[in-house]
Amino acid sequence: MGNSMRVAVMGAGGTGGYYGGMLARAGFDVCFIARGEHLKAIQQNGLKVVTTHGEFLVRAKATDEPSQVDPVDLVLFCVKAYDTDEAARAIIPLLAKGGSVLTIQNGVDNRGRIGAILGNERVLSGVAYITSQIESPGIVRQGGGPRSIIFGEANGERTERAEHIYEAMRSAGINCELSNDIGTVLWGKFIWVCGFAGVTCLARAPIGVVMANPETRMVFREMMEEVAKVAIASGIVVQGGYVDRMMDFADHFEKKAIASMYYDLRSGRRMELQALHGTVVRLGREYGVPTPVNSTIYGALKPYESGRPAEFLDES
Repeated sequence: MGNSMRVAVMGAGGTGGYYGGMLARAGFDVCFIARGEHLKAIQQNGLKVVTTHGEFLVRAKATDEPSQVDPVDLVLFCVKAYDTDEAARAIIPLLAKGGSVLTIQNGVDNRGRIGAILGNERVLSGVAYITSQIESPGIVRQGGGPRSIIFGEANGERTERAEHIYEAMRSAGINCELSNDIGTVLWGKFIWVCGFAGVTCLARAPIGVVMANPETRMVFREMMEEVAKVAIASGIVVQGGYVDRMMDFADHFEKKAIASMYYDLRSGRRMELQALHGTVVRLGREYGVPTPVNSTIYGALKPYESGRPAEFLDES
């Protein structure tokens, strides 16, 4: 496909804006599917991407109507997990014959949900290792993480389409890797994200503060250990010492980094609570794995799941 590959980015937030911006800067035909003031700003002024290694501006097509976009070869699926089903239905007319969807969302069940609507054969799973948010309309700021993507086919095969996507991303300067065991990769990221999101939300603090406090640090570890036990009960192989490595990773992470879920909590927006801790609690009950820390965090954040309740807006 080369630079002739046509790409639609479904969800031009922090993750989609960064990776879609990289592809657009490299000359790929990219269309951003966005909403509200962010969409208006992209249409009028382009998308500005600010990274820890510099910044750039791309002027690409943007719309809130997927049906108005010519069929594409690849949909980079980056919406929040709670919007998965609606967004999957919206992109039905977007896909060209043989077109594929690559989901790089948080959570472990998005491929199945998208596949139930579009067909499992169309969907590849991936994980994005990046901390990035919409700073203001038309501006995406990447503040942490290695900015990489790992993805692959559900059956582990190294297919021609996976190779095309891999080469396209590499040519755009995106650190990218093809995996022959994407399920294990998804759960590995899930263990980290549940810990990172849960503890920064609960402590209302960035990861550096969390790791410097022995008690909060222990909560972080215990949360990840619970998720790892649920992963093992789900049939996933979790390597010995994995949580230790994630703790070391957190010790060397950007001190001011916060999870996107904490950013949403702080901004009074809807959160991916069900896709993260809700899933851990549900699967824990299903497999008979105790999840007291995740259950506590799930319960504590539940009143905020749909956005900050009106009665909390005036709190000082």
